[in-house]
Amino acid sequence: MNLKYPVYAPYLNGREKALVMDCLDSTWISSKGKYVGQFEESFGSWIGARHAVTVSNGTVALHVALAALGIGPGDEVLVPTLTYIASANAVKYTGADVVFVDSERAYWQIDIEDAERKITSRTKAIMVVHLYGQATEMDAVMALAKKHSLYVIEDCAEAIGTRFDGTHVGTIGDVGCFSFFGNKTITTGEGGMVVTNNAELDRKIRHLRSQGVSSEREYWHDAIAFNYRMTNIAAAIGCAQMESIDDLIAKKQQIAEWYREGLAGLPVQVHAVNPRTRHSYWMVSILVEEAADRDALRAALLHDGIETRPLFYPVHQMSMYAAPGQHFPVADEIASRGINLPSYPALTRDDITFICERVREFLSGQHAKAESLAA
Repeated sequence: MNLKYPVYAPYLNGREKALVMDCLDSTWISSKGKYVGQFEESFGSWIGARHAVTVSNGTVALHVALAALGIGPGDEVLVPTLTYIASANAVKYTGADVVFVDSERAYWQIDIEDAERKITSRTKAIMVVHLYGQATEMDAVMALAKKHSLYVIEDCAEAIGTRFDGTHVGTIGDVGCFSFFGNKTITTGEGGMVVTNNAELDRKIRHLRSQGVSSEREYWHDAIAFNYRMTNIAAAIGCAQMESIDDLIAKKQQIAEWYREGLAGLPVQVHAVNPRTRHSYWMVSILVEEAADRDALRAALLHDGIETRPLFYPVHQMSMYAAPGQHFPVADEIASRGINLPSYPALTRDDITFICERVREFLSGQHAKAESLAA
């Protein structure tokens, strides 16, 4: 099947090639070179963080952040079950236990009331995930964290450009973690960033990221740490992407608006926008009315060359995280009805119109079929 519309494609229409070639010409292709620092400075300044640290991908961003906060065996971290599995895996890497939390129905974010019910004497942190570019209610999260003396880790892998009450996500909690995988709003191929406003936390993250090398003695290591550094080549791509970042986000927000217009009046729900949020729309996501229609719609769209993907399966459904007595009805229901539509920045209004027409045709056929069976 030839795809006319993939679910995502990177937007590399700027100086990416020129900066990579400059990097190659310099011979600084590993973790040293001018582009690493430039990318950190550019990204940190753009989102309003005092400190930004490049890492090799978004998953290790979460891991090194948790490690720098001292999370380890015997601790518990609250994590929404409706997320990509990396959120939970990063907690397990530290030896701590994941405690899953259900979602709230309106915006699909972590349910703060359920989170508070799950807090025990072992709970050390809450990880929020700004799912698909929507922001979590961070004032409620921070109030809960203050009440129970918890660290707050923001998983912003899907939320580059997202703001809550005017503040960029990732800069509200203790630490924020971003991903620059090939399907993210900006990309370095593989890569990530950890941001914080705490100078001591920044120092610990940099120390752990780079094999725990001593700042006072050459080739001396004073901690068991990690090799999580970003290459200068990847950072060069990131620097070029930063030159277009505002335009990229504006394009994605326009695409979301076209989808809203094109799907108006149909029995689908486009991911709602919290009025306190600037939604960056990493993915434009919809819910169909019946879970049974979800895969049939995806198959029909694929037949027309339109790739989609299901919403993330809640992590508690995975065999390695499943446990008796776990119930997350909202997350389970949202996941069973959800679809991510093509969301890459190069899409035009005509492209979106075509995709929406195919959705409309399928749903009209399903409606006619239901009426026939009822008769």
